[in-house]
Amino acid sequence: MTIAVLGATGMVGSRVADEASARGHRVLALSRKPGSENPGSPKNPNVTPVAVDANDPHALHEALAGGAADAVVLTVRTVPVDEEFLVGTTRTVLDIAARLGIRVLVVGGAGALRSPGDRDLLVADNPAYVPAGIKAVAAAGIAQLRTCRSHADADHVYLSPPALLEPGERTGRYRRGTDTLLVDADGRSRISAEDLAVAVVDELETPGPDHHITVAHHGGHPSA
Repeated sequence: MTIAVLGATGMVGSRVADEASARGHRVLALSRKPGSENPGSPKNPNVTPVAVDANDPHALHEALAGGAADAVVLTVRTVPVDEEFLVGTTRTVLDIAARLGIRVLVVGGAGALRSPGDRDLLVADNPAYVPAGIKAVAAAGIAQLRTCRSHADADHVYLSPPALLEPGERTGRYRRGTDTLLVDADGRSRISAEDLAVAVVDELETPGPDHHITVAHHGGHPSA
């Protein structure tokens, strides 16, 4: 399989590229400024860095069509959050993918999930998980999910990470859910970026029936 990763220099995108490459897939590592620190080093011979601006629909189309991608993983993020950019890029990728017949996996945000114990309360509106300082990030994720849902003609899945996503250990194990935040016995909701990448590639290799999914660490702390 040829997998295009948009945002391949980021925390999630770089790990998705590594995981897919390690499983023998060809990876197109799309980023605005691919550099020597990107995937594509000798340890990742299946990864090809490709310079592409996510704001340029023509360049994105050329990269995906020219690379004969079978799937695209969208992992782009901005700091500070830019909802207009995030939604616009998502819409562009979904439009292109629908025309080319490419599956899309969007790594989105936890804010679009329902709260455990209260399905009527979105995580974005739950101060236990989303403090006021990051509500804009959560709101952007919800807008991104709405964009996905408006593209019924595209083969897509929106993956919401748990409340805490950070670099850590690759255990290869995780729990999978749909639209409700997953927490462990003491209420923590987390996963390592490495295990999130495992879940991403698993979903591409064996697609499930759901358009909105979430994953969380299986057991204790990812670095334990």
